[in-house]
Amino acid sequence: MRLVLLTFVALTALSACGGGGGSTETPLAATVNAGLDQQIIEKSEFTVSAKGSPADGTFTWQRVSGPVIEGFPAQGAEQTLTAPDIKLDSELILRVNYQTTDGQLVSDEVSIFITSNNQLPVAVITQIAPEELPSQYNDTIVLSGAESIDIDENGSVDSYLWSKLDGPELIVDSFENQTISFTHPLLESNTPITWRLTVTDDEGGSASTEQTFTLNKTLEVIIANAGEDQQVIEFDTVTLDASGSEIVTATKECFWQQMSGETVTLANQNQCITTFVAPDVDTDTELSFEVTVTDSKSRSDTDTVTIDISPKPLGLINDTGMSDCYNNSQKINCKSGDFPDQDADLGRDSVANQLDKIGQGDLAFDFTKMNEFADELPDDATTFSCVRDNVTGLIWEVKSSSTALPPATTTRAATNHYTWYLTTSNGIQAGSVQGAANSTCPSATSCGLQTYVNEVNATDFCGGTNWRVPTYTELLGLLDYAKQGGTSLLSTEFFPNQPNAMQLSTDGSAFMPYWTSQTAADGTSLSQAYIINMSNANDLAYPKGNTAFVRLVRTPGE
Repeated sequence: MRLVLLTFVALTALSACGGGGGSTETPLAATVNAGLDQQIIEKSEFTVSAKGSPADGTFTWQRVSGPVIEGFPAQGAEQTLTAPDIKLDSELILRVNYQTTDGQLVSDEVSIFITSNNQLPVAVITQIAPEELPSQYNDTIVLSGAESIDIDENGSVDSYLWSKLDGPELIVDSFENQTISFTHPLLESNTPITWRLTVTDDEGGSASTEQTFTLNKTLEVIIANAGEDQQVIEFDTVTLDASGSEIVTATKECFWQQMSGETVTLANQNQCITTFVAPDVDTDTELSFEVTVTDSKSRSDTDTVTIDISPKPLGLINDTGMSDCYNNSQKINCKSGDFPDQDADLGRDSVANQLDKIGQGDLAFDFTKMNEFADELPDDATTFSCVRDNVTGLIWEVKSSSTALPPATTTRAATNHYTWYLTTSNGIQAGSVQGAANSTCPSATSCGLQTYVNEVNATDFCGGTNWRVPTYTELLGLLDYAKQGGTSLLSTEFFPNQPNAMQLSTDGSAFMPYWTSQTAADGTSLSQAYIINMSNANDLAYPKGNTAFVRLVRTPGE
C-alpha cells in the first residue's frame, strides 16, 4: 500500500473589513488505501478494495505495470477481477486515485503477484506410414507426434524428443523432429519395438508417452544385394559391393563369380567388396557377376549385377609419349595437386600397359610395318617400306637409306629436300615456289613438293596412289616427346633412315624441318607454310622458297 498526497488545499481566514475579529477553518487532509498486496494464481478471481477519507469521494483504478488485465481503467472502491493467463510469474501493479468532494486528489498502489500455473502438454504417438498396415520388410515406417497438444489456451508444443526403449537396431533420420522414420528391418520372428515421445511446451513443461508396435517377420531371412548396375570406361577400377546384403545373424560371407563377358581377375572373390580393372574393349561390352551371400546358419541367397563397359574416348590422335610428370625443375608423382593433369596422367599413355595394341610402339604408339605392296609384316621385320599408324589409321612413308647428298640420291632418299610447291585440281596453290630441278633432289623436273608427290603416286607405292603432304596435326601426331634431348623425336624402329640433323642447319643446332600442307596465313602474304622441326617439336612459319624434308602420308580407302 502506497499513500500519495496529490493536492493540499489551505484555507486562509479572512478578516472582515472593520470587523472585530475572524476565525480559520482547515479541512481534513484526504487519504486513500488500496489494500494489502496479494499473491494469486493466473486465471483466478481476486478482489481489490480501496478505502478513502473523508467519505463520499470518487475511486478510479488504473494499471501501472505488468500483464494486461481486462476492465481497466475502472470506477468504484471495490473491483473483482480475473488474473490474466501468463507464461512466467509476473507482478501486476494497480493504482487507485481518490478525489474528495472538496477537490483533493490522492492515490495508492497495490501489487498483485501472479503465479504462472502451466498445464503440462499431452504427448501423442501416431503411425502415419505406410498406408497399409501392418508394415512389412523394407517399408518406410513413419511415426508422428503432430497430435500432441499443449492444454494451455495460448500454449504450444515447442520440441519433440524420440527414444527407442526396445527393439532391433535401426537407422533413424532424426530423433528431434515432429516425425521419425525408419525402414522395417529383416526379421526372423515378429518383434516388438517400443518408442517414447517426450514433448516440451513453450513454458518448459514436459510430458512423455510410450507406445509399442510389432514389426513382422519376413519370409526370407537373408537377402543378397550385389549393388546397382554400373556404367564404366575401359581401364577404370570397378568396385563390386555386396555389403548392403541383409541377414538376421551377426555375420555373413560373400563369394563372387563372373557369369558373362570377357574374363577379368577379381581382387578377392571371397570378400563382400572386391574390385577389378575394366578390360580393353573396342565396343560397348557387358559383364555380369553373381554374389552368393551366406549367413552363420549356412542359409544363402544370390544376386547379380551388370557392368557396362565403354571404350575410353581416346580420340584418333596419338598421345605425347610422356610417361613421367614434372614440376618446374624435376620429376614428380603424377598425382600431385600442384601440377595436375599432365600428359603422363591422361589419355592413351596413362593406360598404355593395358591397351590391346595391334602392332608395336613405345607406350601408346601402335605401328604396323608393311611391305611395298601394303602387306603387313611381323613386328620384328627389319626391311619395310611403310608404316600404318593403328591409332589414326594413316599409312606413312618410310624413307630409303642414302649415304649421298642430293641430287646424287634415289627418289625417296631421306636426304632429299624440297620447296613448298603444291597444286590442286584447279591449279597451283597460292604462294607455291617451284624448286630448281637436280638441285636439292634427284628429279629432273622440279624439286618442289608436288613433283615428289607425283613421282611416288606413279609407282603405286605401298598399294596406293593417294599419297600427299601431311597436315600440321597429322605430322605432329608422330612426335614422341619422351625422346627430347636426342636428334629426332621420331621412333627409329619404325621410321629409320632419317636425315642428318645438321644437313639443313645454319647455326650449328639440330634442325630437321619437315613440311606440312598448311600455309601460314600472316594476314599480309601467303609466302610461308608450317614446318615442324623433328629435332625438338618446334613449329615455324617457314618461307616456301626454302627447302625442307618431307614424309608423305595417305589415308587408306580414299
